[in-house]
Amino acid sequence: MLSVMLVDDDLVRTAPLRQSLTDAGYQVIAHLSSTENLDDAVRELQPDIVIIDTDSPSRDTLENLCVMNETVPKPIVMFTHDGDIQKMREATRAGVSAYVVGSLPSESLMPVINAAVVRFEEVKSLRDELGEAKLKLAERKVLEKAKGLLMKEHSFDEDHAYAMLRSMAMRQNKRIAVLAKEVIEAATKQL
Repeated sequence: MLSVMLVDDDLVRTAPLRQSLTDAGYQVIAHLSSTENLDDAVRELQPDIVIIDTDSPSRDTLENLCVMNETVPKPIVMFTHDGDIQKMREATRAGVSAYVVGSLPSESLMPVINAAVVRFEEVKSLRDELGEAKLKLAERKVLEKAKGLLMKEHSFDEDHAYAMLRSMAMRQNKRIAVLAKEVIEAATKQL
């Protein structure tokens, strides 16, 4: 059973959505009246999904979603009555996985939530891959710089500089990128 955190300042509007979620088998673990401190609430309660029901996402709401996505990313479904394409773009950039305009029939609730979860997982996977690629690129730059320093200081060729870094990393039981960073830091201190 997936747990849901609802965010809506209108209790009358939220009641049918809450009932539809319960009927569909979701566990509503919290109801917040605003997105203020949303990241704290999500960190504490760890819902599987955050559902926001609003007339139109405000700038504060979108900023709070960005903060939450930086610290504790979760699939977000937003129900709204604002079909403005710019608002949709801003909400998507803030981390909203599904932006639903208008009222939603209860029989469509589960497919929308499932689609949001799948989209969230895809985006998360792509972000993880991008982060890993950036890290490898950064490590590559550090390694190239360390090789350059060794080549200049000891008149090594590139292969010899790399072999030396690799050998030192193995002896010290460190990743070669970590050792390369230490070589650069040591060279910087000598200047």
